[in-house]
Amino acid sequence: MGYDNLFPDRIEEDGRFDQFENGKVLAGKQKNKLPAMGWNSWNAFGSGNTEALTKVMADKIVELGLDKLGYEYVILDDGCYKKERVDGKLSNEEVKFPSGFKALSDYVHDKGLKFGMYNDIGTNLCAGAQVGTCGYEDVDAKSYLEWGVDFLKVDNCYYPFDNATFSNAENARFTFAPNIKAIKVDGFEYKAVSDGKITGDLARLEDDHVTFLGTYDGTGPDASPVGPRSSELVFDIFSDSDKVVSLNVLYATGKKEGVGEWLQVSANCQFFYDDLLKETESEGTFEWSQDIKISLYRGKNKLRLMNHRRQENTLNSYARLLKELKKLDPDKDIYYSACEWGKTQPHNWGYKVCDSWRILNDITFRVGSDGDPGHGAWVEDYTTSVTTQYNKAVIMDEFSGLDKGWNDPDMLMIGMDGLTMTQNKTHMAMWCMMNSPLMIGVDLRRVSKGDEIYNIIANEDLIAINQDKLGIQAKRVFSSLSQDDPSKEYIRDIDRVDILKKNLSDGKLAISFINLSLKDNNEEYAVTLHDFNPKGFQKYLVKDVYTKEEVLNDKDVLKVKGLKACDNKTFILTPVD
Repeated sequence: MGYDNLFPDRIEEDGRFDQFENGKVLAGKQKNKLPAMGWNSWNAFGSGNTEALTKVMADKIVELGLDKLGYEYVILDDGCYKKERVDGKLSNEEVKFPSGFKALSDYVHDKGLKFGMYNDIGTNLCAGAQVGTCGYEDVDAKSYLEWGVDFLKVDNCYYPFDNATFSNAENARFTFAPNIKAIKVDGFEYKAVSDGKITGDLARLEDDHVTFLGTYDGTGPDASPVGPRSSELVFDIFSDSDKVVSLNVLYATGKKEGVGEWLQVSANCQFFYDDLLKETESEGTFEWSQDIKISLYRGKNKLRLMNHRRQENTLNSYARLLKELKKLDPDKDIYYSACEWGKTQPHNWGYKVCDSWRILNDITFRVGSDGDPGHGAWVEDYTTSVTTQYNKAVIMDEFSGLDKGWNDPDMLMIGMDGLTMTQNKTHMAMWCMMNSPLMIGVDLRRVSKGDEIYNIIANEDLIAINQDKLGIQAKRVFSSLSQDDPSKEYIRDIDRVDILKKNLSDGKLAISFINLSLKDNNEEYAVTLHDFNPKGFQKYLVKDVYTKEEVLNDKDVLKVKGLKACDNKTFILTPVD
């Protein structure tokens, strides 16, 4: 299919919401990859990146020895293609990339590095070029393999099957169920408000009907990533025998967040309807649907009315490209990064096809250009700060791992204006403890071996924490503002201290004390080591990842007193027999 008359695919059973927790990957996805490390052009140059700049960045990675530390990918972000396809294919922007992508890929590979590119599951890229993969997955997969691409960052703008960024707002008709007032099953009427039950906390009652049957939009920082992110309307239906009956729904449609036109119907885990309903006059004008045939068993039946298409459509679109890549070369292992900004709660489904998934909108909207480092922030109300991204990612450890993939709180802003060196240092520590991909976003011509920026991004102990072969994201074991379980509570107030614990290979631990506040903290904080020590180690050699000082600890307690504003103290603990 091309760009016209797009309509959501029929969803195969393996791609349905009900299968999100079964642990099975799709389309030949390969597991057991550690978080990706490299350089991405976006934060440094935005859409202004060029072939010449990319070659210089590849040269600098090698010159600075960053490749020896694990930074292996050089990734072209948005702005590298022509604005439209040429004979149906992607093509290089000839002024900025005159030699073409294969030649640039060869240059990067000749440096011993890997080559990455960018696209979008929508019709257009976020910067506007009408060259998204939607409908062209087979053609684009062939191009990427011919160009020797090792990494794909795939965005979610102009997406035709949801109201994503730059998409038609009315696409919400695909991703929310209509308002529902009542149902009839085998001639018996059931009221939504009095007879139905709502799952999750998104849907709600409004007067005599139920609305917001769908999935939370996770693009912004308002909603926690933990717990049920979708809502359904469920009825218990009793039947005197096994039989096929008619279901009718009293509904009203809309085309906005919360009220759509697409309904899914399941009884006893079997799907009977998954399509648009006829549009009604307004979202307050209710009509009875056509007959929908469903099967009932004798006794109690669980009837679910819902719409999980926000997640299912997006998973399906990312899977389409992977399927085409694997069809052409099953053994080629391309690192696949979903950049859909957490909109569809990708931590629930991303592991099935992707190696990492963005958890929020961009970490900065003030990217750099040639001669301008861009701007980053420590704290903002929206997603554009280190702490906003961290606040969400830090409680998402259950969703990551070698058998899944990695939560991605976006690229590093180290070296951009707006952040102090202390904030840069803690930014790096946070991302390493959380097993986040480490994508440098600085113009590397501004970095010299041994300077402050270099010493942060080249901290071998922090990189070792991030790249540890166990692949276990740190768990927050303490927060000074926690009221219950610090590993699950979504806390956005930064006037606090967090303690993170990360299991490493060979019985080692990494422990990080982080002061998120803009104010110094003079309190003492401590963790009891036997709480993290199932093997009963009595002594640890404690290494400060910054000073490199090593101290033998046999007290079963690790203490820190005094943390400067936005600072951290991070340690690697090695057991001593």
